[in-house]
Amino acid sequence: MLHNDVLRRLRYALAINDTAAISIFKLADYDMDMAYLHAIMKKEEEEGYLPCRDKIITLFLDGLIIKNRGKQEGQKPGELAANARLSNNDLLRKIRIAMRYKDEDIIAILNLAQFRMSKSELSALFRKPDHRNYKPAGDQVVRNLLQGMVKKYRSGGKGASTSSVVASHSPATKSQRTAQGKNEGTARKKENTAPKKTDSPSNSVWGKV
Repeated sequence: MLHNDVLRRLRYALAINDTAAISIFKLADYDMDMAYLHAIMKKEEEEGYLPCRDKIITLFLDGLIIKNRGKQEGQKPGELAANARLSNNDLLRKIRIAMRYKDEDIIAILNLAQFRMSKSELSALFRKPDHRNYKPAGDQVVRNLLQGMVKKYRSGGKGASTSSVVASHSPATKSQRTAQGKNEGTARKKENTAPKKTDSPSNSVWGKV
């Protein structure tokens, strides 16, 4: 999967605009040029497209980790070695760390994209490459995780939360269905009266960056 697509879908899922994206790169000690950012956000068939290098997507993910978990004192973000490649497994690991996902969270988000994966299958993706149970992650896993994140965070509040997806496998009782109906009615009223969101840093999942 092209790193351009990963960056574009991550930004969309988390509602990260240009200003916030540049600030995230800055957290990883990288001064991102706006023109270059726009070029790597383009699709291959678009004029002015430039490929997003492994180093760039790594810096962005490291910036997300620092934004969410804080920067460790006395330590600089690790730079990807020259000619080194960021594997899908590494990419998934960085997203997991940045978003503080547990195995159950990732499985639930994959379910939002109609992609089923068992806990043992998922664990194999996070093993060390020399582990006997290690499995390389395919583009399909990354693509569906990003799609699930879009549904979770950008569906106007209709995306299922992790807890509700996990709980949905158990049949609801009559009292639970009644309570759920009342909650949904209240949520719809709030949604109808709530001000419309704009694409600004404050509306990002990350808040003001």
